[in-house]
Amino acid sequence: MSAETSGKVLVTGGSGFLGINLIRYLMAKGLTDVRSLDLVEFDYPEKDRVDAVVGDIRDEAMVAKCMQGVKYVVHCAAALPLYSEHDIYTTDVVGTRIVLAAAHRAGVERCVMISSTAVYGIPDHHPLVETDRLIGVGPYGRAKIEAEGECLKIREQGLCVPIIRPKSFIGPERLGVFALFYDWAYTGHGFPMIGNGKNRYQLLDVDDLCDAIWLTLTLDKARVNDVFNVGAKDFRTMREDYQAVLDEAGHGKKIRGFPAAPMIWTLRFLELLKLSPLYKWVYETAAEDSFVSVEKAEKILGYRPKYSNQQALVRNYHWYVDHLDQFKNASGVSHRVPWKQGILRLAKIFF
Repeated sequence: MSAETSGKVLVTGGSGFLGINLIRYLMAKGLTDVRSLDLVEFDYPEKDRVDAVVGDIRDEAMVAKCMQGVKYVVHCAAALPLYSEHDIYTTDVVGTRIVLAAAHRAGVERCVMISSTAVYGIPDHHPLVETDRLIGVGPYGRAKIEAEGECLKIREQGLCVPIIRPKSFIGPERLGVFALFYDWAYTGHGFPMIGNGKNRYQLLDVDDLCDAIWLTLTLDKARVNDVFNVGAKDFRTMREDYQAVLDEAGHGKKIRGFPAAPMIWTLRFLELLKLSPLYKWVYETAAEDSFVSVEKAEKILGYRPKYSNQQALVRNYHWYVDHLDQFKNASGVSHRVPWKQGILRLAKIFF
């Protein structure tokens, strides 16, 4: 796909963490006809180069209007786990159905769906492959399974819908739960870990995710009209990978492991009282292995991730430090802003 022949690309969720990284990636590839659709204003330096529409993917008329003249869609928009169950379902399931239907009616050539490895739940084996059973954890995981079901339905009507299941991805513009860790590292604190930290927890650099998206946009339809796990190839134990950030911070601090069961019960209680930003998927999987096979993406797409877990974490940490003044007083529930630390902020004094 060349810049001259590609046509317009619509990125839903274009103001989000993945959205802005993907838009920058597409522009670096020479694509200049990019439209963003997001609830949040597109306030990045590239705003004069992007056809940015503020709107809701649950608004059928708005989505239909945004599909005019579009050849490719990358559906990144989603309500994340900290959103209400209602917003998660109506955005991630109903909104996906609306986007796919509008794309099909508009004659879009292909629509890349960004799903999640949350569809696998908390499995009993690793690595996970694309044919493993889907058991979502919480409203978000269940909604992503239903959203994939919408993709399968529209495929039967002839729309090419590559489905990408990325591991937790990080990089420039990523804050959310990772901002908590980076804040502790930057301010000279160690960090508690659920369990002994010897489990392997695969991450993904957002640039490697953009590579995978690019491949599904540009390769032959017959090759890409499928589902693909995407993650880092080089990842070690949780303790080793996260210690790399503390080492980079330069305060001589260490990761400290604690027995998983009492920590999980404590975090469940704090979540119930709305005193902690950590939700079930974070704290109940943090002490477990969590990694997928990327062999299918390697063989079919030619996917070749560039960043290890440690490299991705350190790269994200440097971005955090370099841009701290821009968001130090911000908070919310998306990946674009730090999550409120709640009572966990008080725990810093012990580390």
